[in-house]
Amino acid sequence: LKDPAEGYYDPRDPYTTVPRSSVLGTPYASHARMPGDPGALKGMRLGIIRESMVYPRGSKTEEPIVTAAAKEIKAILGGRLGATLVESSDPLWKPDPGIETMKTDFRRALARLVPVFMPDLLFRLGPDGEPVFKDFAAAIAPAEFMPGKVFGSGAMAPIDYLVEMAEGRIAPPSNLDIATVQQQELAMAFRFHIPQYLTRRAADWKARGFTETLVDFPALNTRSKFWGDDQRAAFKNWEEVADPRNPHGRRQGVNERIMLRELLRRADMMVILENHLDALVRLHTPWPPALIGGAPQYGIPSNLRPETFNGPNAGLTEVLIPAGYVTTVYDPVFALSKDGTRYVSVPSGVATAIPEPGLPFSLVFRAEPGKEDVLLKAASAYEAASKRRIPPPAFGPLPAKSRAGALLNA
Repeated sequence: LKDPAEGYYDPRDPYTTVPRSSVLGTPYASHARMPGDPGALKGMRLGIIRESMVYPRGSKTEEPIVTAAAKEIKAILGGRLGATLVESSDPLWKPDPGIETMKTDFRRALARLVPVFMPDLLFRLGPDGEPVFKDFAAAIAPAEFMPGKVFGSGAMAPIDYLVEMAEGRIAPPSNLDIATVQQQELAMAFRFHIPQYLTRRAADWKARGFTETLVDFPALNTRSKFWGDDQRAAFKNWEEVADPRNPHGRRQGVNERIMLRELLRRADMMVILENHLDALVRLHTPWPPALIGGAPQYGIPSNLRPETFNGPNAGLTEVLIPAGYVTTVYDPVFALSKDGTRYVSVPSGVATAIPEPGLPFSLVFRAEPGKEDVLLKAASAYEAASKRRIPPPAFGPLPAKSRAGALLNA
């Protein structure tokens, strides 16, 4: 909430220490009232993040929503509202000949920015202990990626590889993209924030004449109920954390978050500036809502695609707008693992028909800090033009005067 004296700055919240120039001087809701009239976004250039719409060749799960979203973006944002669409490129995406292609896309931006802001990213090892970026490891001379872990079968010095990659004289690793870079090491910050919150909470209650004894992790664990021993053990482990750093010789979670935030913000800005874009739009997820009790999405933890973390990890404002429905889905299914010891999720080519209106999908709009007015203009114009919101039977249509508030609370 906006404080009359301090504005949006909260002395107790370090994340509000942002440049004042990045905060709009006008009410945010005033920019969320665009009509959906033809040509309402004429003159605006919107970058389509195609990385949000790619999927493995031959997979059917993503096909219905990706196909519908591509048509929706082109027909409503480009066709009706008149925005100029500019799409990023990806090896798994077939370029649309009717849409301008980005001159500098996210892959190229990362190739130029990683050497400056997060060079150790290329030395990252996967859960199997092998290099994540195998093309990099194959090109460089043997080097220590982590203590005692040496890889490299080429001849280039790692720093020379970075120079050549940044200058575009050699291709970046094939998997250096905005999905692969999102993974972060667990940070010990939770152990800091919980006691800080609890002691502040107790102090606030004391100022009001009450005594609160829940002030630290031991008290929290004593008074908590857990769904199982695994969660109880996890919180006990947090209680025993004494050092805000990760163990020496391992990746540092807090450091990675700061570097990744900087990298992703600058990647967005490079793409926006070099393609003269006003805002970005992406598909929220190509997967329909999961079938309760059914198989999860194969190969992806928690049914969350890594690319969807780009905005949150960069600390950027995003606005999600319902974009339509699909009436055909291809749900993953369970199958016995190759060793016959467990069931695993696998893709299915069997279509399931869903009654009207179907299962929803959404578009997400994103802009640079301080340009939330442009973001809200594009998002509200799309919402007004698409009319994709179908009210639940027990409610009814959303009053026009409430649309701005609903958009901001989405």
